[in-house]
Amino acid sequence: MFVLIGLAVVFGSLILGFTMHGGSLLVLLQISEFIIIGGAGLGMVFVAERPAVVKGMVTSSVALLRPSRYSREGYLDLLRVLYDLFFVARKEGLIGIEPHVEEPESSEIFRRYPTFYENERAVGFLCDTLKVLLSGAVEDHHLSEILDLDLDRHHEEAGTVPEAMENVADAMPAFGIVAAVLGVIITMGKIGGAPEIVGRSVAAALVGTFLGIFLGYGLFGPLSRAMTARVREEEQYLACIRTALLSFARGDPPITSVEFARRNIDPESRPSFSELEEITRRLSSPFRKDGAVGEAA
Repeated sequence: MFVLIGLAVVFGSLILGFTMHGGSLLVLLQISEFIIIGGAGLGMVFVAERPAVVKGMVTSSVALLRPSRYSREGYLDLLRVLYDLFFVARKEGLIGIEPHVEEPESSEIFRRYPTFYENERAVGFLCDTLKVLLSGAVEDHHLSEILDLDLDRHHEEAGTVPEAMENVADAMPAFGIVAAVLGVIITMGKIGGAPEIVGRSVAAALVGTFLGIFLGYGLFGPLSRAMTARVREEEQYLACIRTALLSFARGDPPITSVEFARRNIDPESRPSFSELEEITRRLSSPFRKDGAVGEAA
């Protein structure tokens, strides 16, 4: 929502200010300048980036138009998922959570919390780690290193899309100058002609400079920073899962593991301790295989 508001303010103030000075919007519609700058920027992306990154630039831009999934409610769902899993594991042993981590798409626990269930990266990160614990192939004191390696690689991969968008933002002013220079070259061929013709040609050339600077600092630059902020939100979300898993692996009670996770959340989005207590007081036993009902301790 804020992205749409911000873009509306940027474009609205530009158009309003220009027309208030008596400018005609038709003057800015220089299709040739759009082709030069837009085509050069697109070609640069194709040359410099992998197809997956190009696709990510599009999907990430569209995702910015939707509310962030890493809200307070999203973190509450995460804490509920973690508590349910750890509670079942404490009551039934690790074997009790095996069906959930082996087939997360059909897990009753995961499906109960859509904000988590629809996050493929988070579900995979949690389930893959729990599979490692189930296999007993990794000692607890090595688990931290494995998780750090996983998150580091993810951080590098996730950062490529904002970085690519930032490169486009940095290149736009230069491509605008290129378009303006080409326009000046054309204008020089019209020297000696009617003043109005030369004037229109100069104006068209200057539109290239304007367009490059405006797109760089008014559109692609802010989009890059917004994408970076979303990447950081996802990193914090995964770090929250990491903290809970490490606590669970060393044998802490479910409430302790979930509290460690809660403390790892940014204060702005962090649920209160009373909300955590509410999570622990509710019935968690519907997920037990024997169908018995009982309260979380």
